Amino acid sequence: MVLQAIRYQRGSLQILDQLKLPYSEIYDPIESSQDAWHAIKEMRVRGAPAIAIVAALALAVELEIIVSHGKLSTVPEEVKVFVDEKLDYLVTSRPTAVNLADAAGKLKKVVEAAAKQSNATGKDVEQALVEAAEKMLVDDVSDNENIGKHGAAWILRNTDAGNATGKVSILTHCNTGSLATAGYGTALGVVRSLHGQSALQHAFCTETRPYNQGSRLTAYELVHDNIPATLITDSMAAALLRLRGPTENIAAIVVGADRVAANGDTANKIGTYALAILAKYHGVKFLVAAPRTTIDRSTRSGADIVIEQRPGREVTSFRGPQTVGDTVDLDRIETVSIAAKGINVWNPAFDVTPAELISGVVTEVGVVEKGSDGQFNFDSIF
Repeated sequence: MVLQAIRYQRGSLQILDQLKLPYSEIYDPIESSQDAWHAIKEMRVRGAPAIAIVAALALAVELEIIVSHGKLSTVPEEVKVFVDEKLDYLVTSRPTAVNLADAAGKLKKVVEAAAKQSNATGKDVEQALVEAAEKMLVDDVSDNENIGKHGAAWILRNTDAGNATGKVSILTHCNTGSLATAGYGTALGVVRSLHGQSALQHAFCTETRPYNQGSRLTAYELVHDNIPATLITDSMAAALLRLRGPTENIAAIVVGADRVAANGDTANKIGTYALAILAKYHGVKFLVAAPRTTIDRSTRSGADIVIEQRPGREVTSFRGPQTVGDTVDLDRIETVSIAAKGINVWNPAFDVTPAELISGVVTEVGVVEKGSDGQFNFDSIF
């Protein structure tokens, strides 16, 4: 069964609450922009592509509910203003990921064009928004499958498996699979593609402190899909990259992205920068996998990317079910303090990896590599 983090049909949206994974699968209804804002802010839904899609679909559902109650304005310009205000509000939920702002900008253009049509009604504007949001959902899955295909092919062409099987082992960070997208995934999509071709020896995923998206979410997806995989703590990555065993010989590190600047500098989950440095030292390829909507050519470099700061309690405490021996008690969810009371905390959600440390950026239309001048140029893929 395919893992489905977003359940949608016209007028109805549910998201898999990722704060409760991997212990239980609970779907939360999303009926308004406000519901979506809180779900995104609280990280019940996360991943740059997924938050953009959930935001768009939430607004579509909200408009459908307004229509069903007979409260939609008949004036197209009024519907356009309503949509614009809701989109601006949704963008404030997570400032670092560019996909959300990109989706909002595209939807604004759609409703503006619909409102300008001769004899347009409020319903016409509403339907234009709904159809555009639904298309984003469908397109994201297709784009992710292409990212997986292009990334897998690049890795097999440009790395040495180092073992008799000709298969590759991959290290990935954070969560970039079905839980972070509309389905299949970006960086984890590359792993899935390799596995589907019987070219994956083993996948390794980091725990990704402090929110543990790797141990809670990526590990959950890998187990769900029966992909051979091993979880490591973040601090074990350097030791892993030194190994040259049949399973542990890492051919590439593949990560996702929340924003790629015009020069290739990439903002991704905190800890990505450290992995890129380790990859450079150990001669391991380092790939960023992301749809073109994540590439922000209006942001010149990583220095211009706003990094979201998260609450300190994410670092000083840990939440999960009580365990007795090997038994997990899902009815006893507890929050445990793991730090000295009164200690100061710095908790950036993301860091920026300089372009010079990145081997290539995998998109749905191919892998972009640096030119002879050592610089990324994304113009050709747009």
